[in-house]
Amino acid sequence: MSKEALIDQVSKTTGMSKKDATSAVNAVFQGIESLLVAGQEISIIGFGKFSVKDVPERMGRNPSTGEQIKIAAKRQVKFSAGKGLKDAVQK
Repeated sequence: MSKEALIDQVSKTTGMSKKDATSAVNAVFQGIESLLVAGQEISIIGFGKFSVKDVPERMGRNPSTGEQIKIAAKRQVKFSAGKGLKDAVQK
């Protein structure tokens, strides 16, 4: 599903105008992003949890040449589905 399709779904479900639904979806995404950038966890009961994990530098292998390369450390976004979401997907 694209962001545009999500906005259409929110608009239809809530009866909001497309402009208001766009603002709402953008506000949710910006809120999640800003909290993750600050290193905070976001828990939405029944849906899931977003968090940031620090991945340390490590050695890897270039698949085409086989030579060892150093893979830089990075921060990675993690999502763990909540029980409500897991149960809904299993139906």
